[in-house]
Amino acid sequence: MYFFLANISFLDLCYTTSTVPEMLINIHNHKRSISYVGCIAQLFIFLGLGFSECVLLSVMAFDQYVAICQPLHYTVIMHSWLCQQLATVTWIIGFSNSLVQTVLTFLLPRCGQYRVESFFCEVPAMLQLSCVDTWINEVEMYVAVIVIKVIPVGLILFSCINIFRAIVRIQSSEGRKKAFNTCGSHLLVVIMFYGSAISGYAYMAPKSNSAKLKGKLLALFYGLITPMLNPLIYTLRNKDVKRAINKLLGREQEQGWNMA
Repeated sequence: MYFFLANISFLDLCYTTSTVPEMLINIHNHKRSISYVGCIAQLFIFLGLGFSECVLLSVMAFDQYVAICQPLHYTVIMHSWLCQQLATVTWIIGFSNSLVQTVLTFLLPRCGQYRVESFFCEVPAMLQLSCVDTWINEVEMYVAVIVIKVIPVGLILFSCINIFRAIVRIQSSEGRKKAFNTCGSHLLVVIMFYGSAISGYAYMAPKSNSAKLKGKLLALFYGLITPMLNPLIYTLRNKDVKRAINKLLGREQEQGWNMA
């Protein structure tokens, strides 16, 4: 569990770092611009990390399924080599898909249009700059959404259903509470991330200013708010993490008193 939590924590850190610093610079300088190469790099990294998180959330759901439904076989099934392989495949799938979408997006002619209707470079906003028909790109993007987002959601729901059925059979109330907390935290993260990300693609070609604003807010939510909340959701409901934080704070306080 902690191996995958470390992966998603590092991923979320990189996820926000790919967009937030540039966003803050634009706000501070009132410049609101980004170089062409910077836009390509931002789109590639942001997409790669986003798709990787989609796959990683489904892998974490499988890990929880094995831990709760097959507890006696957990160490045999989820051995360290398998966990490393799953994490590696997750990153490869995410950035391979990102490479394809980034190349297809920037091959489109712009015809002098370089005003991005978003807080950062993302595929829906970049497609709006093209002066040719983008239906091929839109079909490819929706296929990628189905493969990378919808299918993992189905796997996560399948795991959650089986986990819920296993929890109901647990006789210990403490065991049921612990299992519910673990599954509940993961399900909350999945709902926030997938819900906002999939909804954001509904505003791929907004016709009104209100639709554009909704698209920007959704992009900001799944690109900034959700990665920021993920560590809090996972850690605040974990007894081991809370115990480690209390121990760390206790040591710092003790050192402060000794220094005084």
